[in-house]
Amino acid sequence: MNQNKKEEGILLRLWQMLCPIKMSEAKKFIPMTLMMFFILFNFSTLRPLKDSLVIPNLGAEVISFVKLWCVLPSAILFTIIYMKLSNVMDYEKLFYAVTSFFIVFFAIFAIVLYPYRDVVHPDPETIKNLAHQLPNLKWLILLAGRWSFALFYIFAELWGAAMINLMFWQFANRITKTEEAKRFYSMFGLIGNVGLIFAGNAVIQFSKMSTEAGNDNDLIVFSMAALIISGLLVMAIYRWMNVHVLTDPRYYTPKAGEGKRKLKLSVSESIKLIFHSRYLGFIVLLVLCYGTTINLVEGPWKAKIRELYPTQNEYAHFMGEFIQWTGIVTILFMILGSNILKNVRWFTAAIITPLMILITGGGFFAFVIFEKELAPWMEDFMKMSPIVIAVFLGALQNVLSKATKYTMFDATKEMAFIPLDDELKSKGKAAVDVVGGRLAKSGGAIIQSSIFMLFPMATFSTITPTLTGIFLFLMICWILAVRGLNKDYTLLVNKRD
Repeated sequence: MNQNKKEEGILLRLWQMLCPIKMSEAKKFIPMTLMMFFILFNFSTLRPLKDSLVIPNLGAEVISFVKLWCVLPSAILFTIIYMKLSNVMDYEKLFYAVTSFFIVFFAIFAIVLYPYRDVVHPDPETIKNLAHQLPNLKWLILLAGRWSFALFYIFAELWGAAMINLMFWQFANRITKTEEAKRFYSMFGLIGNVGLIFAGNAVIQFSKMSTEAGNDNDLIVFSMAALIISGLLVMAIYRWMNVHVLTDPRYYTPKAGEGKRKLKLSVSESIKLIFHSRYLGFIVLLVLCYGTTINLVEGPWKAKIRELYPTQNEYAHFMGEFIQWTGIVTILFMILGSNILKNVRWFTAAIITPLMILITGGGFFAFVIFEKELAPWMEDFMKMSPIVIAVFLGALQNVLSKATKYTMFDATKEMAFIPLDDELKSKGKAAVDVVGGRLAKSGGAIIQSSIFMLFPMATFSTITPTLTGIFLFLMICWILAVRGLNKDYTLLVNKRD
């Protein structure tokens, strides 16, 4: 009898470790997890597609230009529109408006822009001649020659910033208590990241079908159909949550004054409020350091991928496999991460991501810099070419860094918003995640594009030592920002408790 009770106790503790969700919380937890699943499915489907459209057709060097000159202005414009709409729409209508905006574009791209790309794009010879005449503007001219691909890249980037970081997490922060967040947030990622595995497999299958049919349209049409269906399901689940969960006091109790007339600030007043907050400043710095360091590593890595997989379908197939492995490793990290968040201080959990990126990113840069010296040894003893090793190390760095990002970085960053008042939590989050996130990626883009404009013959291989120095400097700033935010976060949590 005692032996049976002991075994039951062990099984119960194991279940609580793997899934720290109470049965009474399932009605709230499950639909939110499904929302995360479908949003991440779209995000992970868009990632390989946007790169497969741009990099094989234009080159990896053009990525820094599209991020700086296209994505950043679009993110700022989106944020301004979002802040305006947040003053005239309630949370629910705003969610539907933003989600529908993306769904409509995916439909237009699949039906019009991609099938008729030769019609909507300028003459390739004209673009080529113009790029030759103006070498310092070569990459911008090539980008303009494939403007619909750049537009798709913009929407793909904004989906991650708007739907994951803003719409989902703002919703989660509004209806989740601090005690629930410690258990819920890591599990959202754990189950939601299954979407990465499904997305990676979908892209692989679509690219195979496209290759077998000899028609690039199939890859885009099937992918856009999957994105549209997934987006509609997100809105349906969100509606169900509003009808059946947020009306139940067991799961959600509006704060005093919530639902009444909201404080309406102008865009300039909101931005002024944000930039006068030391607390938000630290969060912005975390986002800037993460996005910029990842961008600095991804540029040289994607250039190596293009050398190894030059066609659009081959590139998409490889990236689909990469997304699958990212999902698998992330899920494994999530199981560990859910217990780390429950049992360690915020600082301990938050410092894991910069340390992981420092180790893996530093290793990749070291290999690329000393690739020529290592090439004879690799070919003789490992029977592998340097470019294969470089692509593998870059993939390993990206998988591990993204796994810790989804596990630790996102959860700790979102926990940092919970103690804030409603104004900073809502509009402050919009600026941090949409503008801050785009500035983060544009930070690396500014560095890289400036070099490519000043030195038109430069490539990622030639500028890697410079990127390495900048990478190490940003890692130091990141670690110091975590220390500073930890002090302020601890004070706010203690005051609330």
